[in-house]
Amino acid sequence: MSDDHVYMTLAEGHEDDTRWAYGTGFEDPLHGVDTAVPEDVDPAELAAECVALADDALVSAQRLAEWTARAPELEEEVALANIGLDLIGQARLLYSRAGQVDGTGRGEDAYAYFRDAGDFRNVRLAELPCGDFAFSIVRMLLLSSWRLAQFQRLTAHADPVLAAIATKGAKELAYHRQYAAEWAVRLGDGTPESHRRMRTALEKAAPYLGELFTACDVRENVVTDLRQVTEAAGLPMPVYRPLPGSGRHGDHTEHLAPLLAELQSVARAHPEAAW
Repeated sequence: MSDDHVYMTLAEGHEDDTRWAYGTGFEDPLHGVDTAVPEDVDPAELAAECVALADDALVSAQRLAEWTARAPELEEEVALANIGLDLIGQARLLYSRAGQVDGTGRGEDAYAYFRDAGDFRNVRLAELPCGDFAFSIVRMLLLSSWRLAQFQRLTAHADPVLAAIATKGAKELAYHRQYAAEWAVRLGDGTPESHRRMRTALEKAAPYLGELFTACDVRENVVTDLRQVTEAAGLPMPVYRPLPGSGRHGDHTEHLAPLLAELQSVARAHPEAAW
């Protein structure tokens, strides 16, 4: 078999999955799950929750993609790319569920590529520029701890599809948190320069912590994780004062629109294209 045909071989049997490369050739994690919305679940609220969680994942993945060919080591470049792919996979499942229950029948591409910045509901920490490696690690630590706590709670959700997505995603997020924690300790307890950069990164992220706690009541989990890591790294706990507005309500920084313009450029230039 030639290398030119490897991807085509993997794609056999997945003809409908032509737009996103991630997930091709893998077992459907929702196989056998009842897709009917339970009577005690509000479809509009379920769709909104799925879209918000998916937006967090998609925007975070796009920021991680910016480390391609820029990470400190090849091994870290591969790790960051794989973490980004995990998040894209979560976004796909969540967008698909939203389209099933919100009455529009929209697919993944419609949510990801054909909404403007004001329509996105991701938290603002996810959309901030990558900055240096220290800031990306701090952001990953905060977002993965926060997201893991949410997903662990959602494994008991009344909607069986969202519960299944959360069960799958929690395993991935546990690794994301571990990866970020290990790097945070390594940098915080490393050289004077790496320690300084980690302190700066924590200060930069601190104002956005309040939004995470407001978006989902998992503050205790995140604070516990953060305190454990900062103590091991010899770093101070960040002091935060909540910023006004919320990404959950469509209030975003000036950084989201350019990020989406890059993310969506090909799909908007070639609508309805398949690859």
